[in-house]
Amino acid sequence: MLGTDFVHGSPNWIDIGSPDTAATAEFYSAVLGWTFVSAGPDAGGYGFFQVDGKTVGAVGPLTEEGARSAWMVYFQSDDAAATTQAVLKGGGTVRAEPMDVMGEGWLAQYTDPHGARFAVWQPGKTKGLGRASDDNSLVWVELMAKDPTAAIAFYKGLFDWRHQDMQTPGMVYRVLSVADGDFEQGSFGGVAPRDAMPTETLPPPRWIPYFMVADVDDVVRRTQGAGGSVVMPATDVPDVGRMAWLSDPHGAHFAVLKPDPRMG
Repeated sequence: MLGTDFVHGSPNWIDIGSPDTAATAEFYSAVLGWTFVSAGPDAGGYGFFQVDGKTVGAVGPLTEEGARSAWMVYFQSDDAAATTQAVLKGGGTVRAEPMDVMGEGWLAQYTDPHGARFAVWQPGKTKGLGRASDDNSLVWVELMAKDPTAAIAFYKGLFDWRHQDMQTPGMVYRVLSVADGDFEQGSFGGVAPRDAMPTETLPPPRWIPYFMVADVDDVVRRTQGAGGSVVMPATDVPDVGRMAWLSDPHGAHFAVLKPDPRMG
């Protein structure tokens, strides 16, 4: 699972664009116990979600015309300019060219060839998230893909990810790991076929963040009580844990997971 010793290709940041950042901060505070901390008067309304003083994500206002609220997953890039060229070579789209963020690091945003949006963060003073794979923090990221094989080939061209197939009920799940080291220790996410979701909840291709929680059913109740909705009810997945897919009041999807203790 995820750690905070980030390397090239690791998920190292997440943030959410919202039409009402105050309401979004209030929702995630009620559901996951997060505290909102403003990034300051020059940050354009951007701010951080924290647990015990450590950053677990961020929120900012929507900046693109017609954009909908959604979580954005960032992967570490050792060279954002080189990653941008690799995105273009692989058939992806550059939505935001690499830019220096006040010395904290460089970011760029893209859309993969199948429509899933993602971003990269090249660390400067800010290395990435301060907490992961702990209660109420990021533990996994998942790509819902039209064509998992093609998707993995695209991202391999950017980050040289490895993958292993895992047979699950009704589908083959591809587990992702960074390029070097022990596969299991470097694993951080997976790719699932988009059509494995029930038809009525079929999402567009997208990256979904999973947050580790102590009690999935309690988080589901909190989500509904705070104005969110249930996309996929809480369920037990063999050898994985108990999980649910949820949506905040502005339609941003996320998932929660209580890992099987044997997976630690």
